[in-house]
Amino acid sequence: MKIVLPGGSGQVGTLLARAFVADGHEVVVLSRDPSPAPWRTVHWDARTVGGWAAELEGADAVVNLAGRSVNCRYNQANRRAILESRVDSTRAVGEAIARCAEPPRVWLQASTATIYAHRFDAANDEATGIVGAGEGAPDTWKFSIDVAQAWEAALMDSDTPATRKVALRSAMVMSPHRGGIFDVLLGLVRRGLGGRAGSGRQYVSWVHEADFVRSLYWLMGHGEVEGPINISSPNPLPYADFMRGLRQAWGTRVGLPAREWMLEIGTWLMRTETELVLKSRRVVPGRLLEGGFEFQFPHWPEAARDLVERWRRGG
Repeated sequence: MKIVLPGGSGQVGTLLARAFVADGHEVVVLSRDPSPAPWRTVHWDARTVGGWAAELEGADAVVNLAGRSVNCRYNQANRRAILESRVDSTRAVGEAIARCAEPPRVWLQASTATIYAHRFDAANDEATGIVGAGEGAPDTWKFSIDVAQAWEAALMDSDTPATRKVALRSAMVMSPHRGGIFDVLLGLVRRGLGGRAGSGRQYVSWVHEADFVRSLYWLMGHGEVEGPINISSPNPLPYADFMRGLRQAWGTRVGLPAREWMLEIGTWLMRTETELVLKSRRVVPGRLLEGGFEFQFPHWPEAARDLVERWRRGG
């Protein structure tokens, strides 16, 4: 297949590009700052249709991952960049597909499991999930949901009748490569800081990198599937249990807890937001399971052991 990855120069995009190339596919990454790689990279500005659009002609799949990182303080400038980088790039991809004489068969568009409500009582699947802030959620958390809704609206509003569209409501992708979310969490454990955060009751939704890649292949091959799809392990778990599993995989019992006031100070120093730690994301992949998709790593203890072992080997 020919697979085009707009915004594919980040960690998740690199993970996908590496896997697709290893499987013998042609991969083209669209990047604002192209650099040498084992696949072709083409410049784009992530806002307007340009010469890069020719790469979409005859492509089998487009996987758009573009968007400014949310790992920052949500000041006015960063909020604008987070929203516009997602909406503008999605619209640009949609316009480029609409102009194709031979458009891609499927457009897999990044979204986020953060679109669902902060809740503890039940899991959010695509059919019964509650989209909104959720009971007890701070007003400041509504921004992330507004961004997710605008992001998906830009996808669905694009006029691409010959191209199937899927919104990837993805949980955190766990990969042993340096600089990713797993590396950050393991860093806490290695320093003895991997205890519960806040109450520790907030749910963590996650997906092992192998299942993330496999789920995208599955979506490419199932032409009847479109619309929102949750990409997450079927077994989210409370943060306290999640970190306990990671400590056990690493081989340590010590994990100092962090109260909410400590998190406020820590995230301010790290220039990020407590929402990324404290929001309860209890998400399950209803449509994947209904369609017969089988997870290689459905449970966190086994996934954590695999990831730790590979991290020790250098990712």
